[in-house]
This record gives sequence, C-alpha cells and structure tokens, in this order.
Amino acid sequence: MNGTSLPRRSVLAGMAAMVTGLPGCSVLSPPRNEGPASVVPADAAFAVYRARHEDTLIELARLFRLGYVELQAANPGVDPWLPREGTAIRVPTRHLPPEAPRRGLVVNVGDMRAWYYDKDGKSVRSWPIGIGREGHDTPLGTTRIVKKQELPTWYPPPSVRRERPELPRAVPPGPDNPLGSHALYLGWPAYLVHGTNIPWSVGRRQSNGCIRLYPEDIVELYALVDVGTPVTVVDQPVKVAWLSGRLWVEAHPTRDQADELEQRGSFTPVDDRAALARVLRMAGKHRERVDLAAVERILAERRGWAEAVTPPVAT
Repeated sequence: MNGTSLPRRSVLAGMAAMVTGLPGCSVLSPPRNEGPASVVPADAAFAVYRARHEDTLIELARLFRLGYVELQAANPGVDPWLPREGTAIRVPTRHLPPEAPRRGLVVNVGDMRAWYYDKDGKSVRSWPIGIGREGHDTPLGTTRIVKKQELPTWYPPPSVRRERPELPRAVPPGPDNPLGSHALYLGWPAYLVHGTNIPWSVGRRQSNGCIRLYPEDIVELYALVDVGTPVTVVDQPVKVAWLSGRLWVEAHPTRDQADELEQRGSFTPVDDRAALARVLRMAGKHRERVDLAAVERILAERRGWAEAVTPPVAT
C-alpha cells in the first residue's frame, strides 16, 4: 500500500477519486467547481487528509467525490460523526473500472460507482452512486437511456405507494422531489439514473432500485449522455486487471458487509475463494509471482483502492 499526505483542505473534491489509467485510456477526474484546488498524485493508492473538528465522513465523502460507505470502508475504526481533530482520513485515489464493455454508461453496484466511457472508448469518468436497498435491488443487465428530463416530476410507483400510501400520485420539481434536478430514464420501466434531494444517500443502499448521483454529478453526467446511450449494470465488488505490466486487485464490501458497516462500523470478513481463484486465473502463466498474502489481505480488508499484487512482468 502507498499513500500521499495532504494538508488540511488541500484536496479539491473530485480529484480524490482518480481512475487508474487503462491502456489506451486517459485519466479524467473532473473537479468540483468550489473549493481549493490540488491534484492528487495518480500513483498513490490513497491520499491522507487531516480531519478538522467539524468534519464528518458524510460531508468528506461528498467533498472528495466518494460514496459514504466507500469512505467508511477505507477508514475502519474512525467515528463517522466525530472523527476528531487531526485524525488521518484515507481517501481512495485509485480505482479499477469494472469488467464490462467500454461503451456508454457502466454501473457497478459492487463498488457503488458509475463509469462513463466517451464515444471512442479512450477516456472514462467515474462518480459515486446510491443503489437499491434490500428488497429493492437495482437490476443487473443491459439497457439504454430512453429519455432525458430536466426538472422531472416523480410518479411514485405502486410498490412505493404500498409502503407509503400518504404519498401524492405526482411530486413536482422542487426540494421535495427525490429525483433531484435531472433524470435519465432507462429502458427498464420505473428505473432511472437521477439526482437526489438527500445527498447523504449517495454511496449507500437507500433507493427503491434507482441509481442516485450527487446533485452536482448528475448535471455533469446528464450533459455527457444522449438518448440511446447504452447502459450496462454489473455487480463486481472485486475487480482484477492487468495494467502497466502488473496485476492489480481492488475489493469493496459485499452488500451484506456494506449494511453491516453502516450499522456497527465494521464488517465480518468472508472467505472469498471465488475471488481468489479469479485473481489466479487472471494471473495466468504468472500466477507463481502473485503475492498471495497481499491478495488475501485485500479480500479480507476490502478498503476500496487498487493495489498491485505482482512485480512488473512481461505480459
């Protein structure tokens, strides 16, 4: 593991969620419009931010363009509401895109991030997302964006109205509208990619199956996509890839672990033999050079940043 130390408030939101460069891809991590500017080195697995007494992990997650559970997983043992003055907060800065077609919008419920590939597939942007809660899972598969709408009206679906019969049949645009300021309608009826009026729900399993982005992030994504843009939704909490002659592994909490993390601040490790086998398959003829202890640690800790598990090799 490696990291870089950041002076207090020296990281611009958005730059802390840099995407690991893919062969043939440039790294894009668009900054927030507000806040002091500083570039986080792309060769660091995480940056270190020193907390101020008024900070909370929910506020820092949005500042650093991360999801809440993502930041909590990176900082086990840190009180999310009172991290204490001077506490070192690890901010993941290096991510692997999921294994999926490099086109359009790719949503990975496993790391609670959305990934957008430009039309030539050579650059990618990423944002944290909120996904469906238990019993209202975000569906997996492929679809397309069939409609774009600014200032959308929300029509609560029957499943939501059964749980909350007091809801009106239509919620107009405004601060009470859970769709936020912009919505992308999918080919799956009743499922959308949209903003939110409760930003603290991003990076958590809180929705009725839709995909939520921070208010500022949905504006950015909305401008990038067109009607007809393909959408692929996958579930990959563990990602493995060869980059720059090294094998990299990144692991995030499972859905059950994410819920456990929110409820009690920690989660029970799992013996993920399937993920270990996948790493070894990806290693291929170089499997004997894999640092198995590092892989097992990454799969147990699930801190949410990518780490190399082989020395440089000729692939």
